Amino acid sequence: MDDAERPPMHGLRHVALLVGDVDRSVAFYRDVFGMKEEWRPDPDSAYLTGGSDNLALHRGHVEPGKNLDHIGFVVPNPDDVDAWEAHLRALGHSPEAASRTHRDGARSFYVQDPDGHTIQVLFHPPIS
Repeated sequence: MDDAERPPMHGLRHVALLVGDVDRSVAFYRDVFGMKEEWRPDPDSAYLTGGSDNLALHRGHVEPGKNLDHIGFVVPNPDDVDAWEAHLRALGHSPEAASRTHRDGARSFYVQDPDGHTIQVLFHPPIS
């Protein structure tokens, strides 16, 4: 497939991790890597930004080496999310649900790769 056929994308700039203690993990990424807490929608989740990257931390069962929740490809505009959804559907890959706008102004959808890894295509205002 020619690159001209694909909608715009900034790249892989979003990762979500399962962590045992959200506060401890926020402190680690803040103190060690200089990330800033952007949003805490609930006690079990925190979103950090640093440079052009976004890190989501979600409380969950931690098993070393197996804590990846999903990866996210960041796109420049909200409309690009919808273009990617249409592109994936045209290639025969069905997203888990249609694109939607989140409370923080982000817009995204999720799709799985052939091995079942969850991928989010995401417009996120602070990094898009």
